[in-house]
Amino acid sequence: MKNADYIYAVASIRVKEKSLLSDTDIQTLIGMKDKKDILQFIKEKGWGSDSSENDIDKVFSAEEKKVGNILESLKVDESIIDVLSYDKKYHNLKAAIKEVCTANEDMKAFYSLDDLSGEMLLKVLKENDYEKLPEHMRKVAAKAKELMLTTRDGQRLDIMVDRACLDATEAVAKQSRDKFISDYAESKVAMADIKIAVRAASTKRKRSFLEEALAPCQSLDVSKLADAAADSLEAVYSFLEKKGYGDAVNAIKESYSSFEKWCDDHIMSGLMGEKHNTMGSGPVVAYYLARQNEIRTVRIIVTAKENGFPEETIRERVRKMYG
Repeated sequence: MKNADYIYAVASIRVKEKSLLSDTDIQTLIGMKDKKDILQFIKEKGWGSDSSENDIDKVFSAEEKKVGNILESLKVDESIIDVLSYDKKYHNLKAAIKEVCTANEDMKAFYSLDDLSGEMLLKVLKENDYEKLPEHMRKVAAKAKELMLTTRDGQRLDIMVDRACLDATEAVAKQSRDKFISDYAESKVAMADIKIAVRAASTKRKRSFLEEALAPCQSLDVSKLADAAADSLEAVYSFLEKKGYGDAVNAIKESYSSFEKWCDDHIMSGLMGEKHNTMGSGPVVAYYLARQNEIRTVRIIVTAKENGFPEETIRERVRKMYG
């Protein structure tokens, strides 16, 4: 689709944006007593498929189904829908490889995807029919299955498939003619690389691990990032500060959950400019990602309440809203 072709879709999204949860709404939810109060609040915001529904998990499921239909209903290009589901697709690949190699099938381990379902991936792997996979997954699927069969090393499998997911995302960042998608994909890879480097430095991983796990990225010199992470966490701090990520350093020093929140908020901040665009895929995709973010955030709040976490701890974990 050309930018002008999205005018109707953007107009529709502008109406939907009015019902998004705001940061104020999230603070209200954090202050509530329990999930019963939270359920009532989100139902009043239009969540769920039935106003009489009193099962919060069913309400979440209904909202996730609504979100899943947004892009197709507004006729967003399939190539854009594809890259937005890379995380889930590569997760399904990891789950399928582990199940094929351990003969322990559990369909609950898979995301529900029409094109790369658990059933489809299990069949492909059992028959070595890799041509049925997207081109960017074929090589790693074969290599990762062989690794798992010979070593049973689930951690190395995760590293290998996660790196392939990042490489595929970075390829989109380089090749997409859609600037919004290109920028979003690049930001995803950069944040993932920074997370890997921080974890590696904290656990004193060797540079060989970093070379295997870090994906090439246009906005970061991953070779220098790997050098820093192999040296020390302080060296990573210095690298990030030089790249203008001083706020990330402050978040890391506060706690790892604060740092993960910062990474997600950084990506969300990149979406904010789409509120003022009238054409292109950006406003539609930004809304789609915003809805995913608010559902995930409300889930975090409910889980925290059920586990007796104090409000201060919950605030440390909740993400920035688009609304």
